[in-house]
Amino acid sequence: MVRVEGLHKRFGKLEVLRGIDLDVRKGEVVCVIGPSGSGKSTLLRCVNLLEPPEEGRILLEGEEITGAGKGKSDHVRRRIGMVFQQFNLFAHKNAIENVSLAQVRVLGRSADEADAKSRALLERVGLSDKVEEYPERLSGGQQQRVAIARALAMDPHVMLFDEVTSALDPELVKEVLDVMRELADEGMTMIVVTHEMGFAREVADRVVFMDEGVVVEQGPPSDVLSNPREERTSRFLGLVLER
Repeated sequence: MVRVEGLHKRFGKLEVLRGIDLDVRKGEVVCVIGPSGSGKSTLLRCVNLLEPPEEGRILLEGEEITGAGKGKSDHVRRRIGMVFQQFNLFAHKNAIENVSLAQVRVLGRSADEADAKSRALLERVGLSDKVEEYPERLSGGQQQRVAIARALAMDPHVMLFDEVTSALDPELVKEVLDVMRELADEGMTMIVVTHEMGFAREVADRVVFMDEGVVVEQGPPSDVLSNPREERTSRFLGLVLER
């Protein structure tokens, strides 16, 4: 579904990605873990064409998307949904309007079609009673679930999640992870940057550990999280799992 080959990304003199190779199969859930500054979020932003890499290739469903022009970028972003750490909802629009907007403007759906789709998705993420609420009246977990519904409204083939629970109070984390678990159970292809090791252990088909812009090791959660091969992975997990 997604193939990353030899990906390099720099910001000025800082090389954030130093030759990343990654394959994600259809229906696979890949959790990317690692310390802050390891390049995890930049990797997702490159896959979604929000950041252009200096070197390497990205293929989506066998089609190279690196070096794409604007028209192709829009096409790619319809097939790749992304949910960010900050919810990025429009404060002046209610939940259903936030979910409907891009359907009308980008996909060309009628207002009625978008409304019906939005209501179904808000029900799917447990917010059927909040369709008319504005973001300021929603909890952080509810806002993040609206953001997930908004991404799903574009009928993506792949979903990217960038530390989507890190801005939430601990008691709100579960409601967002439960939605992501349901998506995984339904066969959605997902790349998830996360610090939630329990989620990675339970839901991921594969865990990728990154540090300093490279993939240090990857494998099934039982191997990487319980019996890592690399000393750097062990050191990171020792610090994270002690918290």
